[in-house]
Formats: sequence, structure tokens, C-alpha cells
Amino acid sequence: MVQLKNEGLFLVDGRLTTEAPVGIDVKEAKKKTMAYRILAAHSRNGEKDAEAGALKIKFDAMASHDITYVGIIQTARASGLEKFPIPYVLTNCHNSLCAVGGTINEDDHVFGLSAAKKYGGIFVPAHQAVIHSYMREMQAGCGKMIIGSDSHTRYGALGTMAVGEGGPELVKQLLERPYEINTPDVICIYLDGKVKPGVGPQDVALAIIKAVFANGFVKNKVMEFVGPGIENLSVDFRNGIDVMTTETTCLSSIWVTDEKVKKYYEIHGRPDDYKKLQPENGAYYDGAVVVDLSKIECMIALPFHPSNAYTVKDFIANAADILRETEKVGEKQYGAKVKAYKLTDKVVDGKVMIDQGVIAGCSGGTFENVCRAAEILKGKSIGSGSFGLSVYPASQPVFMELTRNGNIAELMQSGATIRSAFCGPCFGAGDVPCNNGFSIRHTTRNFPNREGSKPSDGQISWVALMDARSIAATAANGGVLTAATDIETSDAEVPYTFDDYVYKTRVYQGFGKADPASELKFGPNIADWPKMDALNDNILLVAASVINDEVTTTDELIPSGETSSYRSNPLRLAEFTLSRKDPEYVGRAKAVNEAEKARKAEKASPLFDGIDGAAFDNTSIGSVVLAKRPGDGSAREQAASCQKVLGGQANIAVAYATKRYRSNLINWGMLPFTLADENEDVFNGKIENGDRIFVKGVKNAVENGIEDLTATVYKKDGSSFELGLKLSGLTDTEKDIILSGCLINYYNRK
Repeated sequence: MVQLKNEGLFLVDGRLTTEAPVGIDVKEAKKKTMAYRILAAHSRNGEKDAEAGALKIKFDAMASHDITYVGIIQTARASGLEKFPIPYVLTNCHNSLCAVGGTINEDDHVFGLSAAKKYGGIFVPAHQAVIHSYMREMQAGCGKMIIGSDSHTRYGALGTMAVGEGGPELVKQLLERPYEINTPDVICIYLDGKVKPGVGPQDVALAIIKAVFANGFVKNKVMEFVGPGIENLSVDFRNGIDVMTTETTCLSSIWVTDEKVKKYYEIHGRPDDYKKLQPENGAYYDGAVVVDLSKIECMIALPFHPSNAYTVKDFIANAADILRETEKVGEKQYGAKVKAYKLTDKVVDGKVMIDQGVIAGCSGGTFENVCRAAEILKGKSIGSGSFGLSVYPASQPVFMELTRNGNIAELMQSGATIRSAFCGPCFGAGDVPCNNGFSIRHTTRNFPNREGSKPSDGQISWVALMDARSIAATAANGGVLTAATDIETSDAEVPYTFDDYVYKTRVYQGFGKADPASELKFGPNIADWPKMDALNDNILLVAASVINDEVTTTDELIPSGETSSYRSNPLRLAEFTLSRKDPEYVGRAKAVNEAEKARKAEKASPLFDGIDGAAFDNTSIGSVVLAKRPGDGSAREQAASCQKVLGGQANIAVAYATKRYRSNLINWGMLPFTLADENEDVFNGKIENGDRIFVKGVKNAVENGIEDLTATVYKKDGSSFELGLKLSGLTDTEKDIILSGCLINYYNRK
């Protein structure tokens, strides 16, 4: 089904081989990939940067939604923003229900429109489109690059290399500074064969994620899709696979383009944005993932990660055992916070009973997915039991076409409820299941609490990811888990007409029309960032949270769902930091921050007791989070900025789960330490909350690129030991940002 080839390979005459073509060396063959050519074309010094391994990228367009754009614009504004230099799309698809916190959600939308008018942006009102649907329909283009403040910024199937990053990286683009990365490795994703009826894009995506996530096979690399199987996939199908590449932890993706992609751009009224993309003959790849599409089965990804995937057939056959293990993972995850973990009771007479189905967002709510679901449910009913089905078309143009072709009526008649374009079910702000409810969703993630439950209040629910086709098959079977391949399904192409009239009438198209005299409109919840200090000579870190899980997601660092409503208010949002993972963290961090305030007032601090070389004027006090591999998942900068607002000065990790989380730490002036030699015994009780970690000469180390540091850990019992830390791979710009204290200070200093 999916094979990994962990060796250098050449693509010669459409086939992968380890033998180099005559007269071509690896260095030259690397330049033949689509990814290399696009990256080099967007770097400040072109191919010279790519060859040197240090890219300085300027993107063609940007995108943010309504829980990220306020902070980005506020940061850029504090750093000297005058106008948006490239098209910047502000969508409103996350807090669009305006259901939590009084006026604050709609206040953010009003701020967004005022910013689009002042700085020259594109503003997409609530319910018109989810962020990635709009960008596919209106901004993607072959050979382009787009950056978005959402981790699922992926438009590779449309010939666009897209990157999801934390807000500060978008701020850099707004201030006409480059996105700096090392030239990434490129992994060939070779698709062959043809999917069987009933298998959908989520099935293919989950099979790939299962094969590459845990081993980091494509981490921070570019996935380049080639092979004869691509021509057998519709563009919507390709988009559905592509958007899920984020869950592999890759940097970006790019696909070959063909006549189907050309037709897509023609249908969307942008024929000039198409051009044929393909690697040159003899292109070199740093590895390959070979996928036989004909062998892909209907898949299900169980809690708490998309990589925890099984074929539906195998899962049903072994459901009791698999769900028992899932319960154990839940108990380990949440412990005594939740009294009952009742997932095995979903198995009744050999059948797996489901409580809820959801088809939504950038991965599930596409035109073709909804059409397939409607075909399966035509003339059927989801029944009058506890099972419910919600369908969210991803944009108003898609919604209108589904209405015109009758599929919305078919779904409604079956008992499904139809909602407007909204990302809520992807991050816990819509269709939260009942306690111990089991939901199957064609959305992007099933991380802990991602569906909106609150373990700290004794609640837990469970989400499994599936394709829209199998969700519809399950709905047609009254909530009994069913693979779409077990019923009769259609592969017939569904005609699509794109009507952009609603965009022409509702979307504010302000790019190139900045009005500096226009005033920003601030609601009472929109607050400026607090003052942040530059890095001191030494730093005394106090452990405020030690997390022993193998991976810590950004949802755990700062929860999504209703807390997202407060992202425009740094101080208020910070109160939710680690609230579902370590509820005592905020109190510990605040106590450390009070000690830092006292230090600056030259008042005595017991934290300095017994530490040689620490003094009021040369040693800052800050809290630190220790986690093995933090930062998997969302691009949200608040996972880092909330720690900084509470006085956090560093993270200590074995490794960082994603490049974007490490970048967020740096952009907020926090030190991204890793442990020397992956010394994981730190996470076996060697360091506990309240222990002090003194890092002497840290400023000098950052200034001079010293990567290996020796810290001293002072235990609460009076003992101490040395701890090796690393500060690896900091660019000159990243050093300056950390020395300045944060990105805002860096730009103000410049």
C-alpha cells in the first residue's frame, strides 16, 4: 500500500532508480525538482541562495483567519507597518459564529475590515469561505508561493508551494523581510494505480501519514508528488490529500500539474494562473514514498492523532481490543481528571456504534466530497436515533453549486444538517460531542480535546478521522460504522460551475488601495502586547511545567475552542496556557514572573540563593517549560507567546516537533534549548517543577553562535548537577531577535 525508500533516488523517464543518469551528479540533479526551482525563484538571490543552503523567501500572497490576523497586524503595527506589500487575505472562518465572549468575536471582524481598508488588504466576511478554500479558489497559482498563519496552508495540488507558519513569520513579510530557511530536502511521493470506488482522499492521506509520521520521514522536508497515479485523481481529490500533508510534519508540498489543473483554473476564471509543472528528467530526491493507490482501503484514524490509523475492515474485526488500548491511552493522557473512559461500550454485537458524523473544513467540505456523501445518502435516512450528521460546504460558491445540483436537498432529506463555511469542528468550536461520545469526522485533526471536550471538568469525547464517503455510508447504516467500499458507490465526475458573484459583492478587495488616513477600529478585548525585555547576560530558569509525553501538541500548550475568542488579548489569553494539560502552570509561571519584577526593582529574591555569579543586574529570572517534543500541530504563535507573556524565557526539549513552533519561540524572544545528546532522563523525574536552572553566559553564547552550553540545575532538596544544553542552528536574524527580546523589539531597534 505505502512503501518508504530511505535512500537517494533519481526520477528517470517517469520511474524511480538509484542509478544516476550518465553525466549528471547529485548536486545538479537536485536542481531538477519542482520544489528547488520554485524555492530558488522566490529567494532574494535566486539559485545562489539555494546552492548556499540559506533561502530568503518572499511570498506571492498571505492568508490569516480571525484568530490570528489581529495579533499579526498588532505586531506589525508596533514594528512600523505602513501598508500590505503583497496580497493579504483576512478570512473569518474560525470565530465566525460569534458565540462566545459577548461582542469580542465580531469586534475582531470589524478590526479586520478596518485594517484591510487602512493597509490595503482583502477581507472575506464570516460564512463566505474557510481560509484554504478561498485561497485555492482565488489566490493559488502554478509556481507561486503562499504563506498562511494556519498550519494547513497547503495548495501543492494546484502547483503552489504553501507554508503554514506562526504569525511573526507573516509579520516579517508585511515588513518586507524574508522568510529564512535552509534549503530543504525533497521527498518524492510516487503515486501509482487507481483508487477503488468508495476510497476517498482522506483514506489515501491517512495511509501516508501512518507510514511517515512517527519515524519523521518527511519532517521539515518538501513532499513532491509525481507518478502515473495522479492523472487518475480529480483536482478536488488531490486537494484532499494535499491539505493533510501537514500531519506528516513536512515543510510544504508540490504536485505535477496537468490538464485537470488547467481546467480548474479555467473554471475559476483564472486561466493565466496555470502552467505545466513537472520535475526535469533525472531529478534527484532524498527519499521516496511509493503509494499503490489501488491497494488503499477505507481508513479510520483513532484518537489521538491522524497517524493512529487502521483500515476500517481491520478495525471492525478487532474493535474491542483496539478500543480498549485507546481507552488506556486516554487514561494515561488525562489521568484522574476523568472518572470514566467508556469507548469499548461502542462495540455492540460485533458492530461499532457511532454517535456523530461531521464533514467539514478545508479537508472535508470540498465540492466533490459533499457530492459523494449526498450520492450515498440519496433516498436514505440517518434515522431518528442518537446518531447525527453535520455537513459544512467549504465556501459559498461550493454551497451554491451544491444547492443548484440538488445535493443539498438530498442531504437535508436524509436528516443531515447543513451549515455554512466554518472551521469550528476542526478545533473544538462546533459540534462538540456528548461526554464519552464517539464522533467520526472528515476534518484535519483528532488531537486530545481538539473536539472541544474539557477533561479538567471531567469531560472526554473521542474523535476518529474518516473520509466523507465512509461517514456517509455509516450515516446511511444508522450510525453503524461502515466502510464506503462495502456499499455501492459512484466514481462519476460531477460537473462544477464556479460562481464568484458572492465574492464580488461581499469580499472587500483592497489590495493596492491602502488608505493611511483610515482609522483602525478596536473593540474592548483587543489589547497591545506588553513590554518585553532584551536578553540579559545570564538567565535563571525555574521549571514551571515538566511534560513527560512523547509529543506535546500546540492544542495542549494553548487550547483551541472557546479560548480562541481571546486571542486578541494577550494577557487574558495567557490565563488559559496549558490549562487542560497542567492547570497549575499559570500560577507557577506568575510566581516566577513576580520574582523577576522584584529583581528589576533590586529586591532580594530567594531564587538567587546559593547561585554563584547571579546578580540583580546581570541575571534575568524566567519560567521554563520542559517537554520532550513540543509543538506538533497548529501554527498558532500563541503556544509560545502566552508563555512569554507570563514571563517564560525558554523551552527545553529533546527536539521540536515542528519547525514552526521553534520559530514561534524565537520570534517571541524565547530560547529554544534542546538537550545535549538527547539526554531524556531529564524527563524521568531528574528535573521537577520548582527546580532552578542557571544558564551562565547565555547572551554571549547567542551573540557568538556558541551552540553547546552547560547549565547548572539546583534541586529543591539542595542538590545540584550540570546539564548540557544546545542552541543549534540559529541564523543571524534569529540571534538578533532573541537578543532583542522579541520580534517587535528587533524591528523597533532596527
